[in-house]
Amino acid sequence: MKSDTVIETIEVAALKIGMHIHLDGGWMSHPFPRSSFKISSLDQIATLRSLGLGCVRWSPQDSDLAPDTGRWGAGGPSAKVVKADEGQAAAQAAAAIADAALPSVDPAPAAPVRSEAADLAKRHRAALSAQREALAECERQFSEAARASKVVFDSVGAQPAMARHGAQALTRQLIDQMIGAEGLCIRLLSEAAGDKVTSHAVNVSVISLIMGRTFGLLDDELVDLGIGALLHDVGKLDVPERFRHRDDHHAAAEQKLYETHVAHGVAQARRMELSAGASNVIAQHHELIDGSGFPLKLSMDRTTVMSRIVAIVNRYDNLCNPANPAKAITPHEAVALMFAQGRSKYDPAILSGFIKMMGVYPAGSVVQLTDERYALVVGSNFSRPLKPRVLVHDAKVPREEALILDLESAPELGIRRSLKPMALPERTLNYLSPRPRVSYFFEPTHEMEAAA
Repeated sequence: MKSDTVIETIEVAALKIGMHIHLDGGWMSHPFPRSSFKISSLDQIATLRSLGLGCVRWSPQDSDLAPDTGRWGAGGPSAKVVKADEGQAAAQAAAAIADAALPSVDPAPAAPVRSEAADLAKRHRAALSAQREALAECERQFSEAARASKVVFDSVGAQPAMARHGAQALTRQLIDQMIGAEGLCIRLLSEAAGDKVTSHAVNVSVISLIMGRTFGLLDDELVDLGIGALLHDVGKLDVPERFRHRDDHHAAAEQKLYETHVAHGVAQARRMELSAGASNVIAQHHELIDGSGFPLKLSMDRTTVMSRIVAIVNRYDNLCNPANPAKAITPHEAVALMFAQGRSKYDPAILSGFIKMMGVYPAGSVVQLTDERYALVVGSNFSRPLKPRVLVHDAKVPREEALILDLESAPELGIRRSLKPMALPERTLNYLSPRPRVSYFFEPTHEMEAAA
């Protein structure tokens, strides 16, 4: 549109083909793809009349109609423009021309058009509401788990028995929530969910429990797995803060100091009187099947299934959420790295199950679809790892009104490639808002499907 374009108001009854109009209101208030467009058919005028609008805005200079003749003007956009303040005669003349060019339209036949648009808007609002409620429920449950986790860690030193009871209660609650669902989806949460310490503990615990459920662990084994996963780093409470995380720049002595968190964790497990299963997870979560782990360099046949599950999940979360955010890699990169470099270090069956569960493009990955649009993966699809649920950047739809797209229901669409967030155009980056720190929770499959 030119900068000197005149915007005027015109009655809907006076609209004609060729006029460039501007509709006010959100995109759900009318059935047209755009809110600003040039009328090209009588059907469009009929639809506009059916919306019950009295007047609309239009741009004479952007229209292909010469108002003084009712036909295409030789001057095109430079033809004479009728100003809104030139008097009632001009409005009456325009109405007379429109009535001559357009037969009267009975409102009754147009009702289905309005009804269809209204139904579409109603369905959109209902789906959007379900989507928001599902995410809010996941984030509420994650926040509760994070708060309970903090209480557990704060109690370890002075009240070890209380810490054990808290860990047992939280694990039992998570397991009970999973038991009631036939299928589970892993859901990406907002960045505000939890702090670094509690987010890591809850992330590892939640994903490990879903893994244990997938592999058919018994109830008491799931309890041990959940407690061990939640407390796997409890020994770091006894290590100076600057040595609580692995650093490539650590000297050999500093690396040894970092590795002592496992021995400290075993000692804390003993003080809390944890079960042997949970204690083994704490003792073995850094052991690798090729014997290159620490502290005891145990081979696969000397470690438990539960500790091998936590070893994989812990490594994944540390790659996505390192102590130094500048070293973070995307969830897709983390899965690819673990598959390429970790097949000799992690239990192959568990690693394969983990990748299938998380998806080739785990929640939190930024991707480009086969139709060139950009999207943020927000949920996994256990049955089809290449068809996750995504939030697509659509410039025509405000982000707060965007619906999740289930790629399984769009067979013509797929994922072409994964991207680093900073490779996105600025507008897309702001729209998708990929999380610097990824946090996960689970929800029943049917709820995710309803929201999508």
